[in-house]
Amino acid sequence: MYEFNAEKTKNECVGWIRTFFEENGKDCNAVIGISGGKDSSIVAALCVEALGKDRVIGVLMPNGEQADIDMAKLLVEHLGIKHFIVNIKDAVDGVIKNIPFEMLKQSIENLPPRIRMSTLYAVSQSHNGRVANTCNLSEDWVGYSTRYGDSVGDFSPCSNLTVQEVKAIGRLLGLPSVLVDKVPIDGLCGKTDEDNLGFTYAELDRYIREGIIEDPQKKENIDRRHKNNLFKLQLMPSYKPSTET
Repeated sequence: MYEFNAEKTKNECVGWIRTFFEENGKDCNAVIGISGGKDSSIVAALCVEALGKDRVIGVLMPNGEQADIDMAKLLVEHLGIKHFIVNIKDAVDGVIKNIPFEMLKQSIENLPPRIRMSTLYAVSQSHNGRVANTCNLSEDWVGYSTRYGDSVGDFSPCSNLTVQEVKAIGRLLGLPSVLVDKVPIDGLCGKTDEDNLGFTYAELDRYIREGIIEDPQKKENIDRRHKNNLFKLQLMPSYKPSTET
């Protein structure tokens, strides 16, 4: 049976972050988009433990009014990190207004995450930074991220950890439980992740780690999502010309 050692994994992850910065920017800062959810909170806390709070920058990016922005503010205050608030509403509205056709609903929903990532890189480049990816294995497994939005970054501490594992690390890091156990909402259409997916993260995590799931319909749903979204985890295909004459 699969067993997860949260303390060992947390310590190894902190060491991995330190090594990444030693090799990819000794004096650089970690720049993290702070949503107020568990993933960005835990990645930020890991970076603080690895680098110290003076080398971690949080970026809060509401799209107009954000109902749970107090959670994001709680996180940066709890960690004592420098942070910026950049409201992306004008940028989002400007793109929608100037595109000469009616955008699909999904295109509109995915626009803010992509603008947020552009914002993170603007902050990072101006502050000697490296952008943290905040995805976890469970979300990546079923494609629950926006391509070229929250799916990218310069380093990814948690992309090989399931939701349950990430939460266990968050508790070890001493984060407020309201952040670690906050019900995940996708930030796009306002529904919870689990409502959108049709299964719980606990069910998904067990299936990923142990291959066990009781409901055949949920298994089919997970398998289909995993297969259809594998392209998000792969490098962009590129044509290789023949060298033969």
